Amino acid sequence: MAFEENKFNVVRKKQLDKTSFSVECNVDTTEEIEKILSISHVACVDNIEVLNGQVSCAGTIDLGVVFQTANGEIGVANSACPFTSKLENEDVKVGDIARIGVEITDCQIENVSNGNIKIFCRLEQTTEVVQNREIVAVGATGEDICSKMTEIKIDTFVGQNSEKFDVESEFLIKEPIKRVVFVDSKVALKGVESGANFVSVYGQTMTKVLYLTQNDRFETGFVVEDFKQEIELDGANRECVCQADVCIKRNLIKAELEDMEKGVKVKLTIPVEAKVYAFEQRQEQIVSDLYSTKNEVKISTESFEMTRVQKGEEFEAKIDGVLTLDDDKPRIDKLMFVGATNLYLTNSYIKGGEAYVEGITKTNVIYLNDETNSFYSVLMEVPFVVSDKVPFDCENEDVNASATIYDVDVSAKKGRELYFDAKLKVFVEGNCNEVEAVISDVELGVAFPEKDYGMEVLFGRKGQNSWDIAKDVNIREETLTDQNPETIFPLEEDENLIVFYQKKA
Repeated sequence: MAFEENKFNVVRKKQLDKTSFSVECNVDTTEEIEKILSISHVACVDNIEVLNGQVSCAGTIDLGVVFQTANGEIGVANSACPFTSKLENEDVKVGDIARIGVEITDCQIENVSNGNIKIFCRLEQTTEVVQNREIVAVGATGEDICSKMTEIKIDTFVGQNSEKFDVESEFLIKEPIKRVVFVDSKVALKGVESGANFVSVYGQTMTKVLYLTQNDRFETGFVVEDFKQEIELDGANRECVCQADVCIKRNLIKAELEDMEKGVKVKLTIPVEAKVYAFEQRQEQIVSDLYSTKNEVKISTESFEMTRVQKGEEFEAKIDGVLTLDDDKPRIDKLMFVGATNLYLTNSYIKGGEAYVEGITKTNVIYLNDETNSFYSVLMEVPFVVSDKVPFDCENEDVNASATIYDVDVSAKKGRELYFDAKLKVFVEGNCNEVEAVISDVELGVAFPEKDYGMEVLFGRKGQNSWDIAKDVNIREETLTDQNPETIFPLEEDENLIVFYQKKA
């Protein structure tokens, strides 16, 4: 008997515990600030380092602060605030790939003085470790060895890559304007596909531009731009399942104005970074069972965890909410504009064939009170749960979700009630975690006694297959089936089977 090894790789995705941390950010401006009206924010992870037992990352928080100046004007200050994070976990090894998402759960004004705005941001980090694990499956060969082959589905990690690119967008304002107040852009992932050594990322940028007209009215322009970006990735092919993360560098957005005959053209350059991950799905043949017709055989098995990556799915949903102003708040005489709308997700899961995504959106609504002739800001917090059918069919499914809010509308009634509605673009990915087993060791034992009879009647039980019956009496499976040609396996009922042995002279 000779031993043989079959080595192959499987991917295992491991979700580490969520972590939270705070970052102090400073936003500088030359304006004299009367009051802060809204803060828009987005966090992007720029660099990730994986060491034994440790994952570190660095990134930036892009902040946009809208405020009222001492002379009653609206001003804006932008800043890029760096952050770092370190997470320890003994399962993490050099060579693993970490996929990190950071969401800003809250930003609070700590202090405003001398043109400096100090802000404390609370961040929540989700970390997924991608491991390519080598599996060694042991088999044996020889004239007296019978092996049962089984085909299993496995995923292997092909690789990752990232690319920065610009999305160009434009729209027309059909009247003269004084200035653009601020630009806020978001990105939504729509799909990921692979080709020969590349991965295509499909998405949309959704950009809101707040501007002041010549008649001192605040107006908002909104433009959606589709994009498709091909990112080189060696080893990718059309059969790969791919996943992606996309992020906008908000503070690097450029807005150029071009005077037209009947208004102003706004040309936008929106910087996007996409990170892609490719996984190859294939079938692997392994020896799932073996025995000898001449000797006892001791088999040891070893189980292993692996992940089958599901193709991402997109869906859209609507959310709404109502807010009544507190009695100490000035009444709403005129809605001026909707400021920053920030969103973070709190949970995602699969239930009954549907993907559920939970989160909270926070929107600053700026309004005017006639009595004081001053701007005021009120924060609307709207929790939501949205769901849609997905084709994921795994009982042990980890779900990654991203969501982008757009088409935000707020209306006021009776001077104290605010009604909010918006739309969400949601993208969900599924990771099916499974457990398989392989033969890890084979030991040859004592020889069976020689059969001193020429025929044997075997008692087959209903449901038994030919492999199990042959293994029980240490004969080849084809010997059993060839000598009982009219028997159908698995047995449909209890049945006696006859086997003839060739006696040695």
